[in-house]
Amino acid sequence: MAGASPVPNIDLRGKVQRGSMRGMAVGQRRHSELLRGVLDLCLLTVIEDEPAYGYEMTKRLRARGLSMVGEGSIYPLLGRLERDGLVDTYRSASDGGPPRKYYRASRAGRLVLKRGVAEWQATRDAIDAALNPFQVEVKS
Repeated sequence: MAGASPVPNIDLRGKVQRGSMRGMAVGQRRHSELLRGVLDLCLLTVIEDEPAYGYEMTKRLRARGLSMVGEGSIYPLLGRLERDGLVDTYRSASDGGPPRKYYRASRAGRLVLKRGVAEWQATRDAIDAALNPFQVEVKS
């Protein structure tokens, strides 16, 4: 892409961000905010068929392309999912350490997941339609 001008980083107010580090921070923040709204669905998805403990969930999320999600960000969410009755938990012995707490989607959790995925897909389709006029030309 020699000679191609870089795409400017634009903040939520429509202002061009100067400097790549600041622009990267804006992009990462936007990505985190988008993910925060659907991370519960992502967690329910990775434990829908097979229970998992926290670290194992982050590995499954990474395998699906969500490498920025760490254990520290999922445990508060797992606590909320448990309080809301969307996951069932049990403890099982681990190799050489304390028992691990496993999570699996409850019946209510599977219903919330099904509805949430449908809502996400409808929202995604509407956003895609709204952004459709904004085509980024990619030069090879």
